This record gives sequence, structure tokens and C-alpha cells, in this order.
Amino acid sequence: MTFYLLLLSWLTLGLGANFAPQSVPASVLLPSTAQSVEACRIYGSIYLETDPRWRSYCFATVYLEPDEAFADVLVFKESNKLFADKAGFWYFTMARDFADYALFVTDNRNLADFSIHYTDVRSYAGCRKQ
Repeated sequence: MTFYLLLLSWLTLGLGANFAPQSVPASVLLPSTAQSVEACRIYGSIYLETDPRWRSYCFATVYLEPDEAFADVLVFKESNKLFADKAGFWYFTMARDFADYALFVTDNRNLADFSIHYTDVRSYAGCRKQ
């Protein structure tokens, strides 16, 4: 009984104001608009993640398009990180920590932010005109 009296007096005197529920402004409660991923700005060292448990730690979700005509980005695999300096020129790394971007690879086209297709010709690499 004394515990409840002490607790009640503590809350009424304002000592427990930090623990009382605070009102949140309406602007904070409004959902923000989702920002789309700009595939043309992704270049450099890339780590491709296939484990669905790590999907939330990735920058974007990509789909490996089997046909070149429908891909958003044509990717050329660079052998040196220094040459991966434009859109579509990617250097693949095996370590997530050393990558500029970690991308999750999905087999469902509807879940992907954009699609990629690998090309063997360096001059074809880059973004497709939308």
C-alpha cells in the first residue's frame, strides 16, 4: 500500500514526467513517402547478398534479368576497383565490409527495385533510357 502511495505522489509531483507518455506531433505520425532507388547512381565495389535473412541490411534489391532488352542497368564486371567509376561498371567483392553497396538478389521480379543484366562488352554497360 505504501508503495502505491509513494508512486502516486511521485507521479503527481511531476518527478516521473520523463516516464509519462509524451504527446507526439502529428507531422511525425504521418507516413513518409517511399524513396525509389536510383540504379544509375550505383557503381564501384558491389557485394551481392542471396541470404534472405540479410535482406534488410542491403541498400537495394535487384533482379537478374535473363534478357538484355528488359534490364534497367547493363552491368560490366570490372577486374579492378579503380575502373568501376561509372554507372554499370561494377567490381564484385566477396566481403560485405569492403563493398560500397550491398545488394540483395531476388528471383522475383516484382520484389526488385531494379533489374540488371551482365554484358561482356564494356561500351554497352550503363543505364537504360527510361
